[in-house]
Formats: sequence, structure tokens, C-alpha cells
Amino acid sequence: MTRIVLLEGDITCQEVDAIVNAANSSLVLGSGVAGAIDNRGGPSIGEECAAHGPIEVGSAAVTGAGDLAARFVIHAAGMPPGGQVSESSLRSSLRACFALADDAGCESIAIPAIGAGVGGLSMQTCAEVLLAEARRYSEEGGNLAEIRFVLFGEPAFRLFEMVNDAAKVEAQMRKLRAR
Repeated sequence: MTRIVLLEGDITCQEVDAIVNAANSSLVLGSGVAGAIDNRGGPSIGEECAAHGPIEVGSAAVTGAGDLAARFVIHAAGMPPGGQVSESSLRSSLRACFALADDAGCESIAIPAIGAGVGGLSMQTCAEVLLAEARRYSEEGGNLAEIRFVLFGEPAFRLFEMVNDAAKVEAQMRKLRAR
């Protein structure tokens, strides 16, 4: 079973097999998480993105991680350039990330609040979708040992924590009703 962890911090500092970038379909590293990855990871990540892109909204691409502690960056294309992330494109791009992580033999992955901020989704919706997809992946027997949600700032962390706790309570209530 995959362990799901919530952490407040800087995703670019995570020592995991792969970190996820909240990308647009052109794979141009701009602001937010992508900008932080570009700044800390060095130019090789952007060069690899240019060689891969563009990709379909709702898909993902994997590159090396440059100077980051991770081995890979998986770019979740949740929106077109200048566009917005939808719940559907978020689900699809995260599923594509999990598939690429499995294909690359990853055991751990760090994921930001994809779709919130520049992507236009509320943090609540982002948390609900991402955590639900992580639980689905775990329940279906995915290969990752750990999915780590790395949230920038305490408000984002607390909201993810609240959504995660609510899902745990709901699951426990289902078990009790099934008895």
C-alpha cells in the first residue's frame, strides 16, 4: 500500500525519485512551481522540456532533474498556456504522472498543489482531486511506496490536512455502516 504524506515545504528541495511540476502543455517553465524548478534545477530541465513539448493537456512528460535532489521531474500538463486547469485535466495529468513514475521505477514522488494558483482551481478543489487520485492509485496497487504532497505555506498544508482527515473519517464511517 502506498503511503500518502503531507508536508509543508519547498518541493525543489525534496529528496525523492521524482518531483511533479505543475506544467502547461507547451512545457515552457514559467512562474510558480515551474519557475522554482527552473531556477533551482538549472537549464537542462528547460532544454529537455523544449525537446518534449508541446504535449496534450491532461498528459505528462518526464525529464531529468538537473541540479535538483530528485532523479526526475514529471511535468503534469494540466492546462494550455495562459489557460486554466479543470478537474478533469488535473485528474488525467496526475494519473499520467503516476504511470510515468511507475515506468521509471520510482518509489517516491513529491507533488505540489497542481492547479491552484496560476491554474485557477481553488485550493479546496485541488486538494480534493489530488488526494482522491492518490488514494485511488494506492488502492489499485500502484508501485510507489510514498506519495508526498509538498505544500507551499501553512494555509495550503492545513487545507490539504483537513481534506485528508475528512476522507479518513468518511472511510471509517463506511466501514462502521458495513458491519
